[in-house]
Amino acid sequence: MSLKFSVNLCFMFHDTPSLKEKYKLAKDAGFKAVESSIYPGTTIKDMVEAKRGADVEQILLNVYTGDISKGDVGFAAIPGQEENFKKSIDTTIEYAKALNCKQIHVLSGIVSKPTSANDDVYEKNLLYAVEKFKKEGIVALIEPICNADVPNYYLNSFEKGLNIVKKINSPYLKILIDVFHLQQICGNLTKNIKELMPYTGHVQIGQVPDRNEPDTPGEIDYKYVLSVLEREGYKGYVSLEYYPKSSPTKGLSWLQKYGYKL
Repeated sequence: MSLKFSVNLCFMFHDTPSLKEKYKLAKDAGFKAVESSIYPGTTIKDMVEAKRGADVEQILLNVYTGDISKGDVGFAAIPGQEENFKKSIDTTIEYAKALNCKQIHVLSGIVSKPTSANDDVYEKNLLYAVEKFKKEGIVALIEPICNADVPNYYLNSFEKGLNIVKKINSPYLKILIDVFHLQQICGNLTKNIKELMPYTGHVQIGQVPDRNEPDTPGEIDYKYVLSVLEREGYKGYVSLEYYPKSSPTKGLSWLQKYGYKL
């Protein structure tokens, strides 16, 4: 089977505070690629040394906006925060270049009652990001996130996300499909994956509702969903963005069960 897998350091190794240890644990588990946020107080040198020590590829960074664990989830769709948005983009580009990372997830922020002003500034900010990323060969990713997980997150609709990707119409702006969120926002996974795939740059997975391993009890038949991704010709990484029910390494037994390997 042809899919390749990466790991989200923030989720899989959430019990480990040390960034260096997170990278090492990923390597020890057999991963060759990782994604992560930029932890507050973590320098570029810190991340580069941790990545180099683990000899893994950094495939994605969340745009730096503060501490995601404390609810800082961006401000791309918030009027009045344009300068902070630009600073966050410029900062993340510096980290991405040092890490040779070619994808940055741009977070939209919390908006309790979206208006056309939010829509307008979101488009304006994404255009800014796309132009900056284009010069560096970096792709901007936008991820619809369900209200159950992040209440009042602005980009809580795959339809809205797809519309803005189509409108901006750049190879440097794509959708991030987290199947965990897709199930809760839309359901009908086969149809939606097929429709979103031409505009998709990255995929993440986790069981619904508890966000554990794909083979744990839940709503999603991941053996089937992964076969759909294969049939649709997805060539990127499938990132494991879930909380291990037991230990991270023991929980990886589902890969072999479904016929995959790291």
